[in-house]
Amino acid sequence: MNSHDSDSDSDFDSDTSPMGQPTALSTVSKWWLTTLDRLEQTEAADPAIRMLQHRISALPLGGMRDLLRGRPLGHPVHPVLVQVPVGCWLSASVLDLVPGTRHATTALTAVGLAGVAPAAMAGWADWADLPAEQARVGLAHAVSNVAAVAFYTASLAARLRGRPAKGRMWSLGGLAAVAASGALGGHVAYRQAVGAHAGT
Repeated sequence: MNSHDSDSDSDFDSDTSPMGQPTALSTVSKWWLTTLDRLEQTEAADPAIRMLQHRISALPLGGMRDLLRGRPLGHPVHPVLVQVPVGCWLSASVLDLVPGTRHATTALTAVGLAGVAPAAMAGWADWADLPAEQARVGLAHAVSNVAAVAFYTASLAARLRGRPAKGRMWSLGGLAAVAASGALGGHVAYRQAVGAHAGT
């Protein structure tokens, strides 16, 4: 039995309507957590995960590895760095609703994309040392991020070509991918209890 099962079941049981029926939120929550629990136990991607972790760990990063993992701060730096792309992209979506902000939304989309590289580097540095269950969910988190970057790259291209409506469409797809990625990242950081590294 998964270590999360008993805690999850108690949460679901308490989240019911006055008539004793599960609420829509509890139903979606149960589906989501069950899906993640299954992902944790799925070994299909393990050979690729082990190969990637080995290659990342073997990179000659020197002292840069400690910086990427946030050792000087005493906690991972990846959650700090992701605020740049996420904040820019969310702001761009808000401004998409405001007339006359085309240049601002284009700039925010571009700055968000520029902020992806350092955030991704820090994330991969953390991921390389994760045990199997966390690494499986972490890989899904990374795949969602790749999807988000693809959507926002298409959005930026459309905006630069003077097609703001298409840019907004791609941006909404990217925002959905970012939301999924954030939920997966939160699962790894909190439900799977991956926090500061030993020795930080």
